[in-house]
Amino acid sequence: MAIRERLSGNEAVAVAMKQINPDVVAAFPITPSTEIPQYFSNYVADGIVDTEFVAVESEHSAMSACVGAQAAGGRAMTATSANGLALMWEILYVAACSRLPIVMACVNRTMSGPLNIHNDHSDSMGARDSGWIQLYSENNQEAYDNMLMANRIGEHPDVMLPVMVCQDGFITSHAIENIELLEDEKVKEFVGEYNPKLHLLDKDNPISVGPLDLQAYTFEHKRQQAEAMRNAKRVVQEVSEEFYKLTGRKYGLFEEYKTEDAEVVTVILNSTAGTAKYVVDKLRKEGKKVGLIKPRLYRPFPVDEIANALSKFKAVAVLDKSDSFNGAGGPLFTDVTSALYAKGVFTPKVVNYIYGLGGRDVRTDDIEFVYNKILEIAATGKVDSVYNYLGVRE
Repeated sequence: MAIRERLSGNEAVAVAMKQINPDVVAAFPITPSTEIPQYFSNYVADGIVDTEFVAVESEHSAMSACVGAQAAGGRAMTATSANGLALMWEILYVAACSRLPIVMACVNRTMSGPLNIHNDHSDSMGARDSGWIQLYSENNQEAYDNMLMANRIGEHPDVMLPVMVCQDGFITSHAIENIELLEDEKVKEFVGEYNPKLHLLDKDNPISVGPLDLQAYTFEHKRQQAEAMRNAKRVVQEVSEEFYKLTGRKYGLFEEYKTEDAEVVTVILNSTAGTAKYVVDKLRKEGKKVGLIKPRLYRPFPVDEIANALSKFKAVAVLDKSDSFNGAGGPLFTDVTSALYAKGVFTPKVVNYIYGLGGRDVRTDDIEFVYNKILEIAATGKVDSVYNYLGVRE
């Protein structure tokens, strides 16, 4: 029987980590992810886990310690946000290219400057091409579930890549929701043991990790890394199907909400998808054929599946909670439009809305405004502006 609880997103992630019982957790506090290592350090102090908790002096050191632990054959985890993730930047690439399946809870917060502790996606979006698998979570339940699946995904022999589990800072990280937990023994059985084929402490098979890698081999190693990222899409689906059989909670590459007969949809990450679902339900009652697509897997980006899913609609609005500052649209928008173009899908008119930067509230009437705009585009075939801002004072 599932265990019914009421937990914040941060505590839910910490509980998942407790149940996984990793070998090493290295972390440095930064709002709004601080509670995760704080909760977890209590489990360590109380002897509930036998994890080595490493209280380091910076996030750069936290990721460096995780790299060392994982390379030595251990299972390592950490948590961070915003500028903490930025301070890890150098080591994010080291972890990925070294094929070390570290799991990190990323509690999304806007990148400074200016200094701001509230939610947008500029931190994880900045790291989107660092070689980490990225999973996004609408609510506390999904954050917990994604954490339970992350090790299985990253540690798969066809993948061996680090995994970032993202949730919205304060909106879900500090909000308490009803949640269903798995029993500890079921988690232990599902996640399994970490038994890497190669590690530094195997004295009978000595290896080097992070050696100088020049023109003769770097290209091939990067190609292998890219292939592993492509493999991750299949592995995410396999692990999610196994998780569904265990829990009854079904996850895919993305969620399609009331899209069967929809003419228009929005594409939204994380907690704002919950707001959009409320608006979809409201507009459906008014007879408007609207729907929602909520990506769960962002890296690797499910190009074929997204292009196929969006091909049946007349108009699409992609909402980005970060800006690329490229003059062409936010990161999710450019990935979506690239996928459509690459697959020869030109049917839907696609527009972009940048919203919620620095934690600016997004209200139901904001989302309703977007739906009404794309319904108008679907009816007329005319797009006034592709790259737009939502809820900003001009």
